[in-house]
Amino acid sequence: MDVVNKLWGFCNTLRHDGIDYGDYIEQLTYLLFLKMADEKGVEVPLGCDWASLKGYAGNDLADHYQGLLRHLQKEPGLLGDIFAQAMPRFNNPVNLKRLITMIDEVEWTELGVDVKAEAFEGLLEKAASEGKKGAGQYFTPRVLIQSIVRLMKPDPRVSPDFKVCDPACGTGGFLVAAYQWLLEEAKDSFERKDIKRIKTQTYYGQDLVSRPRRLALMNLFLQGLEPTIYLGDAIYEPEKGERFDCVLSNPPFGTKGANEVPGRDDFTVETSNKQLNFVQHILTTLKPGGRAAIVLPDNCLFEDKAGEVFKIIMQDCNVHTILRLPRGTFTPYSQGVKANVVFLQKGPPTEQVWIFDGRSNVPGVTKKERPLTAQHFAEFEQCYGADPNGRSERQDRGLEGRFRGFSIDEVRERGYKLDITWLKDESLEDADDLPEPDFLASEAITELEAVVDDLRDILALMETDDAEED
Repeated sequence: MDVVNKLWGFCNTLRHDGIDYGDYIEQLTYLLFLKMADEKGVEVPLGCDWASLKGYAGNDLADHYQGLLRHLQKEPGLLGDIFAQAMPRFNNPVNLKRLITMIDEVEWTELGVDVKAEAFEGLLEKAASEGKKGAGQYFTPRVLIQSIVRLMKPDPRVSPDFKVCDPACGTGGFLVAAYQWLLEEAKDSFERKDIKRIKTQTYYGQDLVSRPRRLALMNLFLQGLEPTIYLGDAIYEPEKGERFDCVLSNPPFGTKGANEVPGRDDFTVETSNKQLNFVQHILTTLKPGGRAAIVLPDNCLFEDKAGEVFKIIMQDCNVHTILRLPRGTFTPYSQGVKANVVFLQKGPPTEQVWIFDGRSNVPGVTKKERPLTAQHFAEFEQCYGADPNGRSERQDRGLEGRFRGFSIDEVRERGYKLDITWLKDESLEDADDLPEPDFLASEAITELEAVVDDLRDILALMETDDAEED
């Protein structure tokens, strides 16, 4: 898209001014918001509007821009949320002036919603894939998100209080895709009584970091939505009492910052594993009958605490489907991560778990030669069926097939550990076709992180016992 290419081309110029991709998208968010507010006649504080920015140049512009950001971050509502903790990043006011001029040349509100949204999503994707810092840690491949959303059918028209949530929303990819799916399903035709509710009371999210939260707000604002996106740590804060019909999430991978057990009464299993705590958080926040799709790394299916967590989850939920993702699914954002998608519905207990192996004997995804496409998930979507709660009639494909069902008794015998495989992966046998070193290293890291999590939990138990003895 020309808009994306034009704005992205300028980003390459700004790199010489010491502004990285993430900083650039952030500054662009501030300026785009003010430009569209000006076009729509939205009231902003005196002296903080788009016209005032256009009226300055040089050091005066830099000073005015800094004061404007400082003022706007104190405003209530969406305005204050967009500009929360906003800081100017331009070292050279000439570059700031040039970006303002570029944005001013486009009548943004006259562009279709899809054009604006696609432009912003395009910038986020470029930042995630090309930036060293970028938005990669907050970015889930759109192809995967869209496949999950198609299966989960998050349709707010079915109930007057239907709510969709991502408790680790990053830049809002799942929430945006959920709304785009709805527009496609509804063919832009909504009952008038539903429009305001859907746009203002349906989409919820949370993120620990202010930048992705800000980008999520802007991402959804460009769709015409007014979402509720909280800033904070979903698993260490007390839960808010809100309940959701559909949760779509890719909790952050890795163990960084996960060295303590959350003090949550609603978490049955005490563990320092962040992703397993997110699973417990999601169980709490789902309404009875609500459904969820959660992206989890491999260790969350096989480490000791994983068995404990899923034993509890399977009593309260139907964990009906697991998708083993192809190697390299998160290329180029988190290249070596091996992960799965767990689909569940709160309410009925688990009687059978269906697993689709989309990894064995599938060439690893690469950025250029073998990019992730919708075709990677086509067979899985067919096997999953039309029912979002996994109740469609299914056929076990046998030992040679990719889709198999396992009874709760079989799962129980395995200690509720869900890393079940049956296909022989020929690529691991062929020395000429071994996975790339980064994949092998990532696999080793996954195993080590599982051991580290178990050791942390043992240490926590020992410290608890010592405290009780004292």
